Amino acid sequence: MNAESFDYLIIGAGSAGCVLAARLSEDPQVRVALLEAGAADTSVLIHCPLGMAVLAQTGQANWKFDTVPQAGLNGRCGYQPRGKVLGGSSSLNAMIYIRGQREDYGHWAAEGNPGWSFDEVLPYFRRAEDNARGADAFHGTGGPLHVMDLTSPNALGPQFIEAGRQAGFTVNTDFNAASQEGVGMYQVTHKNGERHSAAKAYLTPNLSRPNLQVITGAHTCKILIEDQRAVGVEYLQQGQIRQLRATREVLLCAGALQSPQILMLSGIGPKAHLLAHGITPLRDLPGVGQNLQDHLDVVQMLDAPQLKDSIGISLGGTLKTLRGIAEWRKQRTGMLTSNVAEAGGFIKSEAGEPTPDLQLHFVIAKIVNHARTLVLGHGVSCHICVLRPLSRGSVELASADPLAPPRIDPHFLSHPDDLQRLIKGFKLMRNILQQPALASLRAQESPRSATAQSDPEIAQFIRNYGDTIYHPVGTCRMGSGAMDVVDARLRVHGISGLRVVDASIMPRITSGNTNAPTIMIAEKAADMIKLDMV
Repeated sequence: MNAESFDYLIIGAGSAGCVLAARLSEDPQVRVALLEAGAADTSVLIHCPLGMAVLAQTGQANWKFDTVPQAGLNGRCGYQPRGKVLGGSSSLNAMIYIRGQREDYGHWAAEGNPGWSFDEVLPYFRRAEDNARGADAFHGTGGPLHVMDLTSPNALGPQFIEAGRQAGFTVNTDFNAASQEGVGMYQVTHKNGERHSAAKAYLTPNLSRPNLQVITGAHTCKILIEDQRAVGVEYLQQGQIRQLRATREVLLCAGALQSPQILMLSGIGPKAHLLAHGITPLRDLPGVGQNLQDHLDVVQMLDAPQLKDSIGISLGGTLKTLRGIAEWRKQRTGMLTSNVAEAGGFIKSEAGEPTPDLQLHFVIAKIVNHARTLVLGHGVSCHICVLRPLSRGSVELASADPLAPPRIDPHFLSHPDDLQRLIKGFKLMRNILQQPALASLRAQESPRSATAQSDPEIAQFIRNYGDTIYHPVGTCRMGSGAMDVVDARLRVHGISGLRVVDASIMPRITSGNTNAPTIMIAEKAADMIKLDMV
């Protein structure tokens, strides 16, 4: 099979893949191909920030994975949405820009990964960023990714912040500065009233480059390995098996759930597991697919029929939405620019915690079942998650068929510490929602959570209703140990010409939303790749 050759083949056009495609193709002498299983990001529902609510309903541009039954969640299967479109999950997410804590990256470096401390990764956060507030010691301007305050914030966000202050928490105007602790409004990845995904920021402006080829509808089947070197990619497109060759490197950016799957399909992973699926092991790497971490989240929903400031389904709400559609189409302002989770915070489960260990997302709508279930009426919701869970799961092959979804087992609540922190967080969240600043809403807590008052009852509620808040990481862990998959330069151990560049390389999950750290990882990787080729 004759195959076209490129210097770099990038698998996956999510947050990391878009960054790499843009940065590596800056050199006109370098040919880059970017493969994406999904389609182009042409839907207005992607670009309109509030369109994500409809995307959740339809499942559009989404892999729609499920976990295996979770013992910690009373045998329920969790939901694992992942973007299947240019921009990946940055085209579907709530657009919240959070980097995590300084200490997160200190842990990465201390675990045998030189170059990954906070002071060393901060320049890459700043380089990526075009912050509307301006540049300072923590923020950059002029980068591809536009970060800003909401242009048309809902009135409920400041009320939540005041309730947090009344509950004893500090108010924080910048979660990405010296300290993360406190409650406040989130900054978002928006520009001109639209979502500013990684595709919109990095890929769209550079599609005309003659040395960059973007191939959509291309489902990667395996990486081609010859003599312990990655030399190409085999993929399925329009029912045909095709190949591309890489003269320099193959860069795997398929995310924490699919990067390990693709490695295993290619013969790289735990030997016994590969043999069990009839795959010839080319490199025995037992850590591939292990170390899965995610933020388990639980929601309190409050009913407030008279709360017309919230986004809800009612006659008045429908009329408001129709006016909002007209405003957004004409001016790119108004309610459709909301990311729904406009406010939130980072708090401590106990005063003695060195840094916040819980995150809040305050949502100006009633949310049930990941917004996949329509809920009539008006109200608000609040989420709480444990920032640094101790539970560890795995991603394995369910089949040697590359079209089959992976076997995803987050092993939620397998470590008792996670449940204890989440119980404490649930009570702290309830206390905030009961403060005077929110009393004017005359909201009533949903009966299914209101009956959970004692710790055992709250624990049962968490097991009945908790699920991911969409931050899987860690399955191709960075480090030099026996269970690590890539080194500190993201090169796969024992296979030359192959790197993994995405959230799967995180040794430990970051304290917050993971999109901004993933973009940083790719920015840093681009520099390492260029330097290693000199």
